[in-house]
Parts: sequence; C-alpha cells; structure tokens
Amino acid sequence: MSQTITFKRPDGKECSGFYVEPAAGAHAPGIVVIQEWWGLNDQIKGVANRLAAAGYRALVPDLYRGQVGLDAKEAEHLMTNLNFGDAAGQDIRGAVQHLKSGSAKVGVTGFCMGGALTVLSAVFVPEQDAAVSWYGFPPLEYVNAAQIKAPLMGHFATDDAYFPIQQVDALEAKLKQAGVKYEFHRYNAAHAFANETNTNPESPIRYDAAAAESAWQRTMAFFKQHLAISRQHLA
Repeated sequence: MSQTITFKRPDGKECSGFYVEPAAGAHAPGIVVIQEWWGLNDQIKGVANRLAAAGYRALVPDLYRGQVGLDAKEAEHLMTNLNFGDAAGQDIRGAVQHLKSGSAKVGVTGFCMGGALTVLSAVFVPEQDAAVSWYGFPPLEYVNAAQIKAPLMGHFATDDAYFPIQQVDALEAKLKQAGVKYEFHRYNAAHAFANETNTNPESPIRYDAAAAESAWQRTMAFFKQHLAISRQHLA
C-alpha cells in the first residue's frame, strides 16, 4: 500500500512524502529514503517499494515540495536552492519521528545528494537507529562526527566525478577519530551506480548492476542487523 502522506517537522511545519507500508503493517521497522538531486521521482519511489517488499515501512520526504528535475541543469538548480541544514534537521528528522511513532527502530538511507543528507542526518537526527549513505557526503566541516551515535554504512564509487574518492578517506578518518561505528565500501564504478535509469555509457553517471547488487545485499544485511525488532513489538 503506497500513498502520499503529510507529517509534522520538529518546528511544527508540515512536509509531505511518499509512504509505502509492508505486509507486516504499521509497526514494522521503518526506513526514511532520501532522494537524489532529481527529486521525488518514480525511480526513488521504486527504492521505497523495494524496501517495503523486504518488510520495512518506507517514507520518502518531498524535499523539493513537488518539484522534480527532468534534466541535470534543472536538478542542479533545485539542489542548489535546497537548505541542507533545514532538510536534515527538519524534513528528515520529522520523517524519522513520524515513523518512530509506530516503529521501534527507524533507519535512514539516501542516494547522491540524499547520500550527503544521510550523513548530515546521522549528525542532526538522534532518533535514528542506523544510516546507509550511497555515493554522497556533505562538506566535511559540516560533519560533527562526535554527534553521530547510530551505526553508519557508506557505499562509494572510485570513479566518482561528483564526490571524489579521496574525500571519502578524509571522512573515514574523521569518523574513526570520533569512535563512530561505521562500515565503508568502495566500488570500481561511476557515480550513481545503483540507479538503473542511468544507461548512457558516455555519462559520468552510470549504472553498474554488479556493484548495485553487492551494495544492496550489504545494505539489507546492515538494516536487518540494526533495525530488527523482537516479536513483542509486532504484537
């Protein structure tokens, strides 16, 4: 069952989102899914559907308030105008809190721009229980690693034209110094390697089925480990 819902942010304002409920119902563990720079499009809804099929309540907050980028220039414009602090500390935190009202455990995952916001949410959303970032991270000066309490997984591309792999090393060093529980994986792939719509071989954004499958298997195992709930929560 999928639907558009509205939830409250911590500041009392409202945000809408795409919500999918699994067969297990409204008390299953939840995952907030954060869009790529394109917006809340069919591809990211497909990710939510995939997570729901695996047994999770999935909620994709509409960070662009109904707008969707149909080409790279438009998507870049929408992303540039997004207030990342507000998105992480209000929209995403509100989505996590909304799922937490029914779910004992809630994770966050995001792709590209959403990957960067996932790392920020690990800092700004204390209610979350696990986070998985896909090929994205914010400027490192915004990452107060000492605030990150939930375990963090990251999937990164060695041939990433947008998020240089060298900066992943610097992020990793920062997390290690702060004692964060993290698990990073590097793939011999290009940016957005898990987005099945990226089929242009000339583009710096390219789907890689093998890398995507490996990353998804690791993600599902990670969420199963950290979001699994005991049977009494399902009663």
